[in-house]
Amino acid sequence: MAHISYSELSKWDFCPYARKLMYEDKIRKFKGNIFTAFGMAIHSVCEKYFESNRELDKAFFFGEMLRKELKSLEKSGNVLKEKDVTDFYNQGIGIVAELDAAFDSYFPEGFKFIKAEETLMENIGEFTEADYKFKGYIDLIVQTPDGKYHVIDYKSCSWGWDAKKRSSRMITYQLTLYKHYWAQKMGVDPSMVETHFALLKRTQKEGEKVEIFRVTSGARKTQNALNLIKKALYNINTKNHIKNRLSCRRCEFSKTENCP
Repeated sequence: MAHISYSELSKWDFCPYARKLMYEDKIRKFKGNIFTAFGMAIHSVCEKYFESNRELDKAFFFGEMLRKELKSLEKSGNVLKEKDVTDFYNQGIGIVAELDAAFDSYFPEGFKFIKAEETLMENIGEFTEADYKFKGYIDLIVQTPDGKYHVIDYKSCSWGWDAKKRSSRMITYQLTLYKHYWAQKMGVDPSMVETHFALLKRTQKEGEKVEIFRVTSGARKTQNALNLIKKALYNINTKNHIKNRLSCRRCEFSKTENCP
């Protein structure tokens, strides 16, 4: 089934040729590291925590998930330093300990759990030259007493995001597209859906390790995001894989046998 995800769209926006190498030729240089292992483990805790009606032993479950992810890394040839493993474990324990306070403070009137890891595979009706679907996984959806739904995406990081990253067009498009296609899937009025990032900060001081903030995703921004999808799919469908030379210095394929 032909589809595109936010990650693939982001890679196309970065460089159409790099997207081809990764998603069509299946060439992947990056194999994962302790940061990605941590991210997978902390996401698993957040998902299961709300699914369990907030009764999960978060610290124990995080430890189990982190061990599982690190074991997988070691099998693939990664050499892990004992100090790094200890540091990341302690940082994760600090984050999960603050989940309750962060969510209860952000939604002071309370909220109802709707879904964790919501799967999207929705028709992209805006592109008519071929059948494509938008594929995605929403980390968390809750509903507040005013009837509004809240689409939340977790992002693990070190100390946080600066203003430039918080307002980045491409980063915020992830939530914009999740909102659009989830509302389409559920038949919900988009005006009744709000979008948020939840930053899970490894190195922040106690009491500031979980930060939730709202991201605007109105009609104009949604249209801009959909226009980008249409442009990407047109070029992908016509096999127009141009190289964005401005991205070369930040590209994993630059000056390799795949992209000399």
